[in-house]
Amino acid sequence: MKRRSVTFLLLAGLLLLSVGSCTQNRQKGGDRGVALVDENVSFAAGQYSLMLAKLEDSARILNPKSVIDGKMKYIPPQEWTSGFFPGSLWYLYELTGDEKWMMEAVKYTESLDTIQYFTDNHDVGFMIYCSYGNGLRLAGTEAYKGVIVNAARSLCTRFVPAAGIIQSWNASKAKGWECPVIIDNMMNLELLFAATKLTGDSTFYRIAVSHADNTIRNHYRPDYSTWHVIDYSKADGSVRHRNTHQGYSDESSWSRGQSWGVYGYVLCYRETGDQKYLDQAEKALEFIAGHPNYPEDGVPYWDFDSPDIPDTYRDASAGAILASALYELSTYSDRKDYKGWADRIMTTLSGPTYRAPLGENGDFLLMHSVGSLPHNSEVDVPLNYADYYFLEALKRKRDLEK
Repeated sequence: MKRRSVTFLLLAGLLLLSVGSCTQNRQKGGDRGVALVDENVSFAAGQYSLMLAKLEDSARILNPKSVIDGKMKYIPPQEWTSGFFPGSLWYLYELTGDEKWMMEAVKYTESLDTIQYFTDNHDVGFMIYCSYGNGLRLAGTEAYKGVIVNAARSLCTRFVPAAGIIQSWNASKAKGWECPVIIDNMMNLELLFAATKLTGDSTFYRIAVSHADNTIRNHYRPDYSTWHVIDYSKADGSVRHRNTHQGYSDESSWSRGQSWGVYGYVLCYRETGDQKYLDQAEKALEFIAGHPNYPEDGVPYWDFDSPDIPDTYRDASAGAILASALYELSTYSDRKDYKGWADRIMTTLSGPTYRAPLGENGDFLLMHSVGSLPHNSEVDVPLNYADYYFLEALKRKRDLEK
C-alpha cells in the first residue's frame, strides 16, 4: 500500500474518533446548528478520506459516481456528473481548511481539462463550474479562468436563436424530439454568468437570460410545477412536445426537476437582481410546500405524483439540492422561513435513514437517491451530486450562522 494511502487511512481513523466526540457533544447540548455542521464535516472528511485511499491504490485518476450492485461506478470526464466529485473535494477544503483537500481537488479538477471544449450536450456547466468554478473561487488559479470561458463558449454553441434557449440533448428520432430542453439546464446558466464577469462580454449573460425567460414561459405549468422536457422547433421556436424522461409521466412532477428549477431561479436572481426570477423560485417552492405528497421531514419522493406513494423511493439528491437553494434564498427573502425549511431537510439527511455509516455506502455520504426510475438506472443508491449539494448546503448553513 502506498504511503499516501496509509496516511488517508490513519486520518480516517482519527476522524472517526472525532465524529464520535462531536456526536456526544451534540447529544449533551450546545448549539444545534453548529453541531450539525461540525459533526457532518468531520464525518464527510472521514468518509472521503477512505474513498481517496482506495482511489490512490488504483494508481489511476478515477471519478466515482455511485455504487451499483455493490460495485463502484466510475465515470469518464464527458459523463454529465464528472464535476461533482472534484467539487465535493473543493467544499471539503473550504469546510475544513485542510490543504490536503485542495491538493486532491486540483488533481481531480484538472483531469477534466478537455471538457472545456465539449459541445455534445448542455452539461458542460455541471462538469466545469462545479470543479473549475469552485477552484477559481477558492484557489484563485489564473488558468482556470480560461477554462471556464472556453466552456461557456462551448455551451453557447447549443443556443438556438429561434427558440431563445440552449438545447440540452441532441435530437432523438426515437422520442420524436427535434430540440429537447430539460429543466436541469437552468443549473448550467451559472457558467454563462461567470463568463460575462470574467470577460466583460455580455453575450453569455444575454443567452443565460434568454434561456431563463423562455423556461419560465414554456416549462412551467399554471401551478408552478415543471415539465421535465420541452421539445422546441428549431425553425420557429414553437413548442412541439412537453414530456418527461426521468419522471413518472409527462404530466407528473419529477422531484429533482422541481429542485433544479428552484435552484436555477435563485441563482438567476443572484446574478441579475431581476425580481421575476425570485418570484419564480418562490412560486415553485409554494408548489412543493403545498403538495399533499411532500413529506413532513422535507426529503421528497422521487416524483410528487408517483401512484405508489408512500411505498416508493425518496430522493436524497432532490432534498440536498433543495436545501442548498433554500439557504441561499433565505438571504434574499423573508417571505417564508426558508432557512428553517432547509434546516429541516438537513436534519433529516444527517440522520441514520439517509446518512451512511462511516466506511459503508462506497464511502459516499448520502444513501437513497434516485437517478432514473423509469429506466431502472441508479435507483436507491448513493450519487455524487447528492453529496455535492449536501456539502454545499452545509457550507451555506455555516456561513449563515457565523
